[in-house]
Amino acid sequence: MSHTPRTSWIARHKALTGCGAVLALVTLTACTDTDTAKSGDAAPSKPAAASSAPADQAKKTTIRGSGTFKVGSDVQPGTYRSTGNGESANCYWERAKDASGETGSIIDNENAVGSSYVTIEATDKIFKSQDCKDWTAVDPKATGTPKAEAPGKAGTLKVGVDIAPGTYKSAGSTEGGTGCYWERTKDASGSTDSIIANENPTGQAVVTIAPGDGYFKTQDCQDWKKA
Repeated sequence: MSHTPRTSWIARHKALTGCGAVLALVTLTACTDTDTAKSGDAAPSKPAAASSAPADQAKKTTIRGSGTFKVGSDVQPGTYRSTGNGESANCYWERAKDASGETGSIIDNENAVGSSYVTIEATDKIFKSQDCKDWTAVDPKATGTPKAEAPGKAGTLKVGVDIAPGTYKSAGSTEGGTGCYWERTKDASGSTDSIIANENPTGQAVVTIAPGDGYFKTQDCQDWKKA
């Protein structure tokens, strides 16, 4: 089932997908032959058990771009970022209360383009990702060197890391685009309740991103520059 880009908070909806994933963890064990130990001899040393630290670390910091994952075992709660997703909004993610696959189990979801962030809560049960680039865990308190401009099709940008607070101007929709859309949000939950303000502007657009904003989303707009 295809997922259409959501270009305003009114259009945000719950959607079904048909993807799934099965993950298997293999544990290695080591054995020693104690029968050959003789009286007075030093006990044979046991081989060091194979460490699963690298696999566990990878599991905690990355999520495959397609699959259905159980929160707490397959993936850990936290904020994740996926970049380089196409402009056709094929990337779809979903946070769910259970694995029933029913629309009523969906907590929040999104059709993402460009860069996308999502915060998986410890109370979530399932995280689903379809046709996205791999997700990488990010430090929600991290700082960076934010830019004073942003591509109009950048997707979701973290304020203070990817983009600097300030007043920005865009010439509006891209040529042949479906309509410029911008959104200021408190967090990366994907919830409509987290939206501070949003707009589908006609013609030139101006928006002030506040220092306290969490994220700024832009789709099908011409590039933004500080006014």
